[in-house]
Amino acid sequence: MIRSTFRRFLLLFLPLLLLAGCKGEGSRPVVKIGYMLCNNEQETMSRFLPLTRYLSDKCGVDFVAVPVDTHDFEKRFKAGEFTFTHSNSLIYVILHENEGVQLLASEKRGKFGARSAGALIARKGSGIEKLADIRGKRLAFGPMLAPTGYLAEYDLMLSAGINPEHDLGTYSIPPGSYKHEKLIYGVLYGQYDVAAAPILDLETMTREGKIAADDFVILAQSKPVPYCTFGVAKGADPALVKKVKEALLALKPADTAEVEGERLKVLKAAWIDGYEELLDSDYDPIREMAKRVNMPPYQKY
Repeated sequence: MIRSTFRRFLLLFLPLLLLAGCKGEGSRPVVKIGYMLCNNEQETMSRFLPLTRYLSDKCGVDFVAVPVDTHDFEKRFKAGEFTFTHSNSLIYVILHENEGVQLLASEKRGKFGARSAGALIARKGSGIEKLADIRGKRLAFGPMLAPTGYLAEYDLMLSAGINPEHDLGTYSIPPGSYKHEKLIYGVLYGQYDVAAAPILDLETMTREGKIAADDFVILAQSKPVPYCTFGVAKGADPALVKKVKEALLALKPADTAEVEGERLKVLKAAWIDGYEELLDSDYDPIREMAKRVNMPPYQKY
């Protein structure tokens, strides 16, 4: 009941919050941040509005949060709808290669910090014990542009001599939101034989008591690669870029921001542990996987 009421509140008042943010305060400039949708728009904005307000307070500008669907991200960035980007690491690579977006900071969450890994999982006791056993089986991927829910697992199969286009019985992507949870539950309850699951989601769902660690067999796991990433358009004001980067890297668990009269802990609201400074070269493993899998920004038709 409480969750349903909160959803209705967001649907009614979130547009007003965003419009109010666009007005600015006095003569302060308005700068937009594009946030890639996580599970859905309401959840994404509730997570990152406190961070947006924190950056406004620290940097002396009025930042506005813009929710952006993954598949529209490059198109909307290219159209000039936002200057700063918060996206997964594959989208960052695409924007860096095609649009010159520069790396600011990388998000830390879970046991791998600013990195995460992808895994191919099966239900324990299903008879699927090793990667070779997935031939002819039903597999569920996460979103196609998910680095640890699609790209890494597709690459793992190719590296093992398994071509997902020919060697699986079927593969699919769950519809709607919460795709990663849906495919993990799908394996647990027999809808799929195998799933391409981010280690971070397995870790989170286990911690929340939704699944147990011994429910699954991990058939293969990728090396950890960078996770969600803040970037910025080339040509953005260098002084502002410096302030944003310093503010992100300085974020501590006790830091708060005010949203609609309520003071919230920024990191807790965003479900993250902080930000870390990585090098663009740390994203090279994602580039290499994308080339092998024939995915953007290197796809050849």
